[in-house]
Amino acid sequence: MEAYKEEFIEFMVDCGVLTFGDFTTKSGRKTPFFINTGFYRSGSQLRKLGEYYAKAIKDNFGLDFTILFGPAYKGIPLSVAASMAISEIYDTDIRYCSNRKEMKDHGDKGILLGSPIKDRDKVLIIEDVTTAGTSIMETLPILKAQGDIVLSGLVVSVDRMERGQGEKTALKEMEEKYGFPTASIVTMKEVTQHLYNKSYKGKIIIDDKIMEQINAYYELYGEKTEK
Repeated sequence: MEAYKEEFIEFMVDCGVLTFGDFTTKSGRKTPFFINTGFYRSGSQLRKLGEYYAKAIKDNFGLDFTILFGPAYKGIPLSVAASMAISEIYDTDIRYCSNRKEMKDHGDKGILLGSPIKDRDKVLIIEDVTTAGTSIMETLPILKAQGDIVLSGLVVSVDRMERGQGEKTALKEMEEKYGFPTASIVTMKEVTQHLYNKSYKGKIIIDDKIMEQINAYYELYGEKTEK
């Protein structure tokens, strides 16, 4: 596993973003782990987060795109932080853009924040965690209404690796439905590989009991493959 991925996993633990226990997701699933990106709360944390995204974007998509688009609301700071990190690390100036939930009718009018989107722009979407695709369904019409664009893909921080609406993971479903590639900084498989029965700052984050709960969760909600 690349060093930046291991660092990102520990960074999530340090920030309180990645926790283990008994939780219920919006979909009603009982889960032993929770990823709350709302716990990135300081400038230094956002700077580091942007750097991790930048490295994952470079590894998975290269830098041959023109717009980094972050859907409102959580995607707004992500698009800003990651575009700044790409500029600093790779000396490449990528424009950032986000949408408003409601269109303004005065001042800086329109639905978009940041850079305008025009014909032939290559747009990479940035989000926090794997979703059921609801945000993407809302985002695509906004992007396509701006002109004849190219969708370069979707990057998230963590791929939860659980089923979406069918038998495949949510990210794979989006790839098949919308025809663009997806990637994440890390997957939950990489998270468990790095933390299971390993001491981090004097504590075992994922012990045998938690690992059993995680395995049981994926028995219920993991991707179904043919045996």
